[in-house]
Amino acid sequence: MMERTELLAELSRKLRSNPVVMLLGPRQCGKTTLARQLAADRKAHYFDLESPSAAGALRDPHTALSSLRGLVIIDEAQRQPELFPVLRVLADRPRKPARFLLLGSASPELSRQGAESLAGRVAFMEMRGFTTAEVDLKLANKLWLRGGFPRAFLARSDRESMERRLDFIQSFLERDLSQLGFGFSPKVMGRFWTMLAHYHGQIWNASEIAASMGVSYHTANGYLDALEQTFMIRRVLPWYENVGKRLVKSPKIYFRDSGLLHALQRNGTMHELLHHPKLGASWEGFVLEEIVSRYDLRDVYYYNVHAGSELDLFFLHKGKRIGVEIKREDAPGMTKSMHVALADLKLDALCVVYPGDRRYKLAPKVQCVPFMQLGQLL
Repeated sequence: MMERTELLAELSRKLRSNPVVMLLGPRQCGKTTLARQLAADRKAHYFDLESPSAAGALRDPHTALSSLRGLVIIDEAQRQPELFPVLRVLADRPRKPARFLLLGSASPELSRQGAESLAGRVAFMEMRGFTTAEVDLKLANKLWLRGGFPRAFLARSDRESMERRLDFIQSFLERDLSQLGFGFSPKVMGRFWTMLAHYHGQIWNASEIAASMGVSYHTANGYLDALEQTFMIRRVLPWYENVGKRLVKSPKIYFRDSGLLHALQRNGTMHELLHHPKLGASWEGFVLEEIVSRYDLRDVYYYNVHAGSELDLFFLHKGKRIGVEIKREDAPGMTKSMHVALADLKLDALCVVYPGDRRYKLAPKVQCVPFMQLGQLL
């Protein structure tokens, strides 16, 4: 078991400052393990609502929870939305005799209830699988291939990792989606998810994929919404700037976990991945997620002019306008798109992330940054 020190520290800080903390993230990313590590050195009460006995104990939540002191952990909290009004009352007690940690897989009901019932009393924290900030950088390719879900990453072999990821996908489709409130056919949703693997890193075209599946435009968007709300997919919106140019306005689609992308593409080994036609797009998505995680970015965008100029990633960081290009090349050079992005977006810095080992300057405000130095990107 890997102790996720930084996440533990962040979670402890939020609990000191808020009576209720909601730890949200995909299934099997390690939320329960993290909560148990947090509870190991303090007085804690644990309820797993997947357990019939725990669910039964909380049928009358006020009676069950009002006498408890210390840390109260409620796992799979989205299963019992009637908890939230009670937690509001308990959170408002003087001296705060208990702190509540709610774990959930980001169902729409969980987020809505938390926002409405606990406004001003709750802090949200998002959790993902392992990142390169948590594992040895020498294992970066292993993390890219297998993804960050602990069981997949820590498997004894690539074959075992692939089996675990395929089992996750099957369980997610057949059980998790319906339990989280999405009433889609597992077979149809599986087909959609597999098709989406071919759109990874591309501009989303709901009409095209809907036509391929024989469903409506709105149905295809509903499928995408479900995968986004359960942390499977990241939808990167285009940045709009009034620059007098015709801009692309549809989002780009990325798998948030590279291991699940590779499982759906049947890339089980590094050799298969390196010879796959979506190699560049896969690496782009992996690097994007690492940047979002490293710098705790809430809003990221891309920039695309219909004439052809494009920037992979744009975000605001500490008042600076930052652009990122992600290149799977040995020695990237300056391009016309980079010049356009610098001028249109008035960038303070443009970083070109590549898999080499040498950091060098391409132009004023533009530098190539090795992936292994992502922690010193900015």
